[in-house]
Amino acid sequence: MAENVTIKTIASLLGISHSTVSRALQNNPRIGLRTRERVQEMAKNLKYVSNSGAQLLKNVTTHSVGIVVPNLHEEYFSMMISGIEDVLGQMGYQAIICQSRDDMQREKKAVEHFLRARVEGLLVSLSATTNQYDHFQNLGSYGIPIVFCDRTPKGFPSFRVRSVVETGMKSGLEYLFQKGIRKIALLNGPSYLLSADERLNTYLQGMLELKLETSPKYIRTTDLSKEDTSHQMRELLALENIPEAIIAFNDYVALDAIKVCREAGYNIPFLSFGNLPITNYMEHGPIASVEQFPYEIGQKAAELLRNVLNTKDLEYKEEVVHSVLKIRE
Repeated sequence: MAENVTIKTIASLLGISHSTVSRALQNNPRIGLRTRERVQEMAKNLKYVSNSGAQLLKNVTTHSVGIVVPNLHEEYFSMMISGIEDVLGQMGYQAIICQSRDDMQREKKAVEHFLRARVEGLLVSLSATTNQYDHFQNLGSYGIPIVFCDRTPKGFPSFRVRSVVETGMKSGLEYLFQKGIRKIALLNGPSYLLSADERLNTYLQGMLELKLETSPKYIRTTDLSKEDTSHQMRELLALENIPEAIIAFNDYVALDAIKVCREAGYNIPFLSFGNLPITNYMEHGPIASVEQFPYEIGQKAAELLRNVLNTKDLEYKEEVVHSVLKIRE
């Protein structure tokens, strides 16, 4: 969504007068059909909203909040939504939920849908493919605040609630080290996710503190799909020195990678992030997982949104939930 798109913006881009643009947007027959179509198409592409429309969006009260998560079928995000809804219910607000399916274009369409639905706020966990944030930048001018939760943007000032993975990652590395494991690989998420950056940086720092060697061959990035995760795991298994243990971006990545290992005849121990309840009932799940408390993240995100809605000119802030290593062996 373009920032501060005005009639002047459209007129300048098309090389016509402000009055012509204004009349064309009103579908005035005094303006030629071709010109009207050009103006209206440009306005649509730029997500233009008239001053009166923007003011209406600011003044309307719907008592609804939009939620965008990557996938509803993932237990992690379902738990986060439960935390959000419990707080919204106390506020007397209704949740409207969309899933991006880890696709930035679907995420953009969800944001546009919520703008038209006149929600009073947004709670967003970014898709795995979101690498720019223009669709979020202008919502503030329509009085719609955003709180990012769990998957938060890089270099984009915002309200956010996230899990701090450093403690869990270092505890996990120390746990593997105490078991006599020295060759530890990282099967990480997309590099433009802040949470993936944090995992990588803490992995490298933790390996250094334990005086363990690292190699670019042991650091693999997946787009979080089953297909790419399986491919990256097969690449690790093809190395001359196969890793003795693997740290996975989350439980879902771990489970997909474990399947590849077992089909190839390997029983490599995995440490992952999420600590989802379902993995406790699996015969060949991760030996340990970092609990990130998604329900609490959802609660804190909704509470932060409540504060933003109730307090004018609140400065951007970040709240964190600390992670804890849970051993399953």
